[in-house]
Amino acid sequence: MRNFTIAALAAAALTAGPAMADTVKVGYMTTLSGSAGIIGKQMQNAVNLAMEHTGGTLGGQPAEVIFVDDQRKPDVAKQLANRLVKSERVDVVAGVIWSNLLMAIHKPVTRSGTLLISSNAGPSPLAGKDCHENFFSMSWQNDQTPEGMGKYMEEAGIKSVYLMAPNYQAGKDMMAGFKRHYTGEVAAEVYTKLGQSDFQAELSTLRAAKPEATFVFQPGGMGINFVKQWHQSGMDQVSNLYTVFTVDNLSLPALKDTALGVISTQTWSPDMDNEMNRRFVADYKAQFGGYPSFYAAQAYDTMMAIDHAVAKAGGADTDAMRAALAAGGIPTTRGSLAMNTNQFPIQNVYIREAVLDADGVATTKITGTVFENHADVYAKDCSF
Repeated sequence: MRNFTIAALAAAALTAGPAMADTVKVGYMTTLSGSAGIIGKQMQNAVNLAMEHTGGTLGGQPAEVIFVDDQRKPDVAKQLANRLVKSERVDVVAGVIWSNLLMAIHKPVTRSGTLLISSNAGPSPLAGKDCHENFFSMSWQNDQTPEGMGKYMEEAGIKSVYLMAPNYQAGKDMMAGFKRHYTGEVAAEVYTKLGQSDFQAELSTLRAAKPEATFVFQPGGMGINFVKQWHQSGMDQVSNLYTVFTVDNLSLPALKDTALGVISTQTWSPDMDNEMNRRFVADYKAQFGGYPSFYAAQAYDTMMAIDHAVAKAGGADTDAMRAALAAGGIPTTRGSLAMNTNQFPIQNVYIREAVLDADGVATTKITGTVFENHADVYAKDCSF
């Protein structure tokens, strides 16, 4: 991993004179080992790419990023968060894929006076009654994206749907979000084990139920295994598959043409036509040999948000950085990002379809917009 601190300090020494700016320290927590390491690696790649794009600085200040591997274990995540805050004395703790891990580190980080910025997890309690002025999301509140799918399937006239998600905070939020905008029949609501790889039993039950449609949230490797087994079992002849965070640019290299045509909802897609996204996608593909996933895009956006906040604050001052982020207008791959009163994004939710690009590579493209400037429902319960 490139040492951005040395490069940034050397550059600062040429221009800053006798006094040198303090180093901005970011502790970036993600999952880099085990079956979920495929997600964390994309996020790490994107953070490093963001640091290249900023010249190794954040807000023009020398910068250091410390990566830590939470191993997808809440107790490990909590230990690492305490180390980052107390020993490393970072200015920001960022990252975090899993909602249960974010719940574990939220209080230790925010109560220490350190900013905590999620690149992915968006559990509902942290958007509502347990919100905190030191916590920001640079992704979405968990319910938002499946709310888009619920609305899409409602408007498509789908009469019955079979729901499936892992049994943890995000899975429960996803199902709640979907049902908020879908009023048809829910044939079943099934919760699988987090990290599960074999779905044959669930598919057998689903086959017997013969629902008109199936809506699935199975992120990362879980999604790859689920869709492969769905296809191998001939489930396309039984039910129509719709997903969130399951068929995307993380899973498509493994799924290839087996997932073509699958519809999902998302707040980002590699074909979004703005300058920052075009540069991010092109450079990511050039360096890492494939399309970035939304995990990577949100990790990149997190670093750009920190860069924006430090620049506005004139340094790593927590109060000033907090004010800069809360004001919104944050440059991201999704465009200029607005913040709700609970410090979660207000943003569009798009319909995406899995397709082949001009080179025959599987990716996703936006085919429509379900929600414009969509805010989560929990902000009304948040008060700092």
